[in-house]
Amino acid sequence: MPADLAVLGLGHTGLPLAQAAAAAGIGVIGYDPDPAVVADINAGRVPPGTLAAADLRRMLACGFRATAEPAVLGRVRTAVICAPTPLGEDHALDLDAVAAAARTLAVQLRPHTTVVLESAVYPGTTEQFLRPLLEAHGLRAGRDFHLAYSPSRLDPGNRTFQLSNTPKVVGGCTPACTEAAAAFYGRLTERVVRARGPREAEAVKLLETNYRHVNIAFANEMAVLCHDLGVDVWEVLRCAETKPFGFQAFRPGPGVGGHSPALDPNAAPPFAAAPAAGRTRTAGHPLRMVELAQEVNGRMPRYVVQRAAALLNEHGKSLRGARVLLLGVTYKADTADQEGAPAREIGARLIELGAQLGYHDPYVPQWRVLDRPVPRADALWEAAADADLTLLLQHHRTYDLQGLAVKAQLLLDTRGATPAGAAARL
Repeated sequence: MPADLAVLGLGHTGLPLAQAAAAAGIGVIGYDPDPAVVADINAGRVPPGTLAAADLRRMLACGFRATAEPAVLGRVRTAVICAPTPLGEDHALDLDAVAAAARTLAVQLRPHTTVVLESAVYPGTTEQFLRPLLEAHGLRAGRDFHLAYSPSRLDPGNRTFQLSNTPKVVGGCTPACTEAAAAFYGRLTERVVRARGPREAEAVKLLETNYRHVNIAFANEMAVLCHDLGVDVWEVLRCAETKPFGFQAFRPGPGVGGHSPALDPNAAPPFAAAPAAGRTRTAGHPLRMVELAQEVNGRMPRYVVQRAAALLNEHGKSLRGARVLLLGVTYKADTADQEGAPAREIGARLIELGAQLGYHDPYVPQWRVLDRPVPRADALWEAAADADLTLLLQHHRTYDLQGLAVKAQLLLDTRGATPAGAAARL
């Protein structure tokens, strides 16, 4: 199985990277420790929230294969770790999958290999956490192999910006490490931006992720305020975004999902391999804006349920016993990815308050809330006409909202996608 590149972790970051490499003519293999994931990918079954099925079929036709055999990692010139780093119960990133990938790679690592970490991590992780694991068998980063960090900037479902035309930031442990990583990514993208080092590159991810969460939180607060004032927040946004400088429009919604949660370095556990003075914990300097953004965005599912109950009450109906249809249960429009989607919490709250729940999503054939299946509407317009309340949580392109607004008894639009006056809007 000859290849130039090994991608470790075949999820929402790893598979699109492998696709871009294959499209650029780079021999690539995908490594995942789960044989079931490997079998599904090699059979053309796409993990949710990664690629279109046609894209995977083209990759396989070009020779791409997934494997759970670590030995293949010793035959590549570049290895990119894209292991998942979900938030744990302590709200810190779980680095277990990164550690497992690093230990597996370390056994097979050859001199002159370039290793890049793309997983979302805290500043300091590449040098303090990953580097000791990779050096456990005698090779040294910066001397025997190259080590760098490059934050993933993938935007699922974005038809304009993909890996090839999105600048790639790289920061290596040494200048030579940076150049080795830049040479690799230069084969995939139009522009490579060199950071001073891995900590700076890691902090780029921290900044970009939190920028999104903080600004969405402000938009959510504006939505609540505008509703209380009797102001249409969507009209406010329409006018505000005409300003050609100093303003970027972020839109409110029922919550914030996705694979990049808000990151607070104060939640990071100290790395066992790091000296006390070098730990990334920043006690005394919390990111208070991030903490507040998490709090504001975390309140939105509850606020949406309150608005739903109030809307039903205005029309002489109670939420208890009401038939509520949820439209769009993914975290982002036109994708199947449900990671962190607020729909599940909204659905759970509605069920707990006695609502009879149904859903429709063209990308989600089955959906569960509180460990029980939720009935899926096959005939959308008929289901909307039958429901006491239709709740738009995600605006997929396939939805004819003008028609739905006419058919639905009550429609609450949390995305501002319906024309003014056609439905109740967040």
